[in-house]
Amino acid sequence: MPGIRTLFKLLLIYFLLAGQSARAEMTIEIVGGGASKHAIAVVPFKDETTRMREALTPIIRSDLELSGVFRMVDGSAIANVPVEPVDIRYPLWQAAGAQSIAIGKVEAVAGGQVKVSFRLMDLAQKKQLTSGEFTVTPDRSREVAHTIADMIYEAITGQKGIFNTRVVYVLKSGRNYMLQVGLITDVDSNRAQTILRSKEPIISPSWSPDGRYLAYVSFESKKPVVWVQDLATGQRRAVANFKGSNSAPAWSPDGSKLAVVLTTTGNSQIYLVNTLGGAPRRISYSDGIDTEPTFTPDGSQIYFVSDRTGGPQIYRMAVSGGAAQRVTWQGNYNVSPRVSPDGRTLTFIRRESGRFRVMAQDLTTGDVRALSDSGYNERPSFAPNGRMVLYASDTGGKSVLYATTLDGSSKVRLAVINGEVQDPSWGPFNNPQ
Repeated sequence: MPGIRTLFKLLLIYFLLAGQSARAEMTIEIVGGGASKHAIAVVPFKDETTRMREALTPIIRSDLELSGVFRMVDGSAIANVPVEPVDIRYPLWQAAGAQSIAIGKVEAVAGGQVKVSFRLMDLAQKKQLTSGEFTVTPDRSREVAHTIADMIYEAITGQKGIFNTRVVYVLKSGRNYMLQVGLITDVDSNRAQTILRSKEPIISPSWSPDGRYLAYVSFESKKPVVWVQDLATGQRRAVANFKGSNSAPAWSPDGSKLAVVLTTTGNSQIYLVNTLGGAPRRISYSDGIDTEPTFTPDGSQIYFVSDRTGGPQIYRMAVSGGAAQRVTWQGNYNVSPRVSPDGRTLTFIRRESGRFRVMAQDLTTGDVRALSDSGYNERPSFAPNGRMVLYASDTGGKSVLYATTLDGSSKVRLAVINGEVQDPSWGPFNNPQ
């Protein structure tokens, strides 16, 4: 299968039926920063290195930096490491530039478990912003650290944290295609779970609203077929295996239906199918290619890509069908639409001057801004809190995952080693275990 550059050439002809990836290891690297970030000190928790499998605070810091909202303050020059609020030398930490400080400790308790306690303190007001206690086994360092980072994020921003949410993507190693799921903060080959392995391409993974199922397209039967797979049990079923091509699954917000693209009548058109199977119902009617559907959060409309007026542009229409309204008017190539959880912003890919850039469009004003700068980017999707956008990019001949803040001011690279990654999709808050 082709790389991202070739993929976009294929999209010019047939927007969806190409996809790939590769086994890789990823590390978080900050490659851009905003001007106004919350300055926070996360000091080492007492006994975290001796009582936990992994130290908690490096994970918490990495999570908070990934969000693009926080700037870490180095307090190593301050002699004492506070464990309780009474230990904090407030003037010194403020002089170091911190606005808040996270402190904590790890204590041994019965049954081979540990109790992790933490507090987040506002340095100006000397007030506790949030706190928590977790009794766990020592091997659950990362889970606890991500939860603490989520609590800190919510206390500072008022928005729910995303550090325990998941991402799905496709990897390719040699001739093997792998559908993998991992936490957004732990997306690497050591911690990701392989959901499906195949000698044939796997493309277009899509999360169910409750995070329990994945819909995706597999070519294992030598044609594109849409499958739905239960992540807990591994059981799966074909929900769109009709004559011709079956592709581009997108879940309705209530999880009862999938929008899919079928070629049963010749050219690609959008249909609705029950997630338990059954006859499809056609909702788009054009002489061109209609593809890449995505629902609005309230489930009343579908955004999609069509070349009905020439080149690929983004349209919207009622789920019940009817006339479609064109949404993108700048540029002659706009694909891969996704709507933010609050329904206010559209992200998509635009080709301009030979580059394929991630864009964000305000659906009220129509204002558009670029979120990426490199040449070849694809498949943007929103974080479940709507504050970041995930996408794949071709960097140095390799596919790399990026996450950027919605204003484009801060960008994080999830660096890929020894391979490529493609078709990423950020999962919902729901995270069944």
